[in-house]
Amino acid sequence: MELTHRQIEVFRAVMVTGHVTRAAEALHTSQPTVSREIARLEQVLGIALFERVKGRLRPTVRALALLEEVELSYVGLDRIAATAASLRDFSQGRLHLATLPALAHALLPDAIRRFVALQPEAGVSITPLESPGLEVALTEQRFDLGLTERRDAPAATELRSLLEVDEVCVLREDHPLTALEVLRPQDFEDQAFVSLAPTDPYRQQIDAVFTGAGVRRHLQIESPSAVSVCALVRQGLGVAIVNPLTALELRGQGLVMRPLSISIPFHVAVVLPSWRSEHPLRASLLEGLSAAAKALQARLSPNHQA
Repeated sequence: MELTHRQIEVFRAVMVTGHVTRAAEALHTSQPTVSREIARLEQVLGIALFERVKGRLRPTVRALALLEEVELSYVGLDRIAATAASLRDFSQGRLHLATLPALAHALLPDAIRRFVALQPEAGVSITPLESPGLEVALTEQRFDLGLTERRDAPAATELRSLLEVDEVCVLREDHPLTALEVLRPQDFEDQAFVSLAPTDPYRQQIDAVFTGAGVRRHLQIESPSAVSVCALVRQGLGVAIVNPLTALELRGQGLVMRPLSISIPFHVAVVLPSWRSEHPLRASLLEGLSAAAKALQARLSPNHQA
């Protein structure tokens, strides 16, 4: 005898309902049929799944362990069924997007708001990933699109520039440098400075600027996250240079931002998989991203900041 899908279906029904009669009702069959399929399943597996106590079936430890594995299969089937249902109407589909955590915090919320206005029934799953995991996932075609700060497209993808602005300085509102409207590298001489992680490409550009200008800073604290850097600045632990999207979202409540006299470009691009079939809703999300990027560009203009 071989294991059959019907036997697993009957087993799950008994375990979920807790009773042979209710399992039979759920399966639209008879109680003897359910009992017979359970007996066959035990025979095929060579283990006792239930104890017979006063005419009722009590699951054994082995039955509980087997149910865990069975449920994994049913979860998979439920997801397939849900996906198939959504494909009946693409407006109710779900886009899968991978992004750097900083962009999920600063750019994406406005873009998603605009996307939902265009596609009210659609869904979006956002997965924040750090580099190089982000690029690997996009190369493997695991997402419908992605957001990156890199200028080179990962393998098997197409890259489209979305936004280019300059890095800015963030300071606590009571810091003496807030008296200046624009900060030069020389203004950071002997200042406590909160840095990004040493491997961060923007950290490396920032360090190169100060090295070239012959400016010495006190580099005591560093963090890989721009959000964390801003929080540290708000605590009075130093000044920092971060991407303007994060700075714009977090300014206020004790944190201010100032432009720099030199340009440290911050670049955002959309990454599109080359081999994955284009999702019917991708164009709407790209439209939302473009509109959100233009709105951010306007908020960062000198006239608007003033």
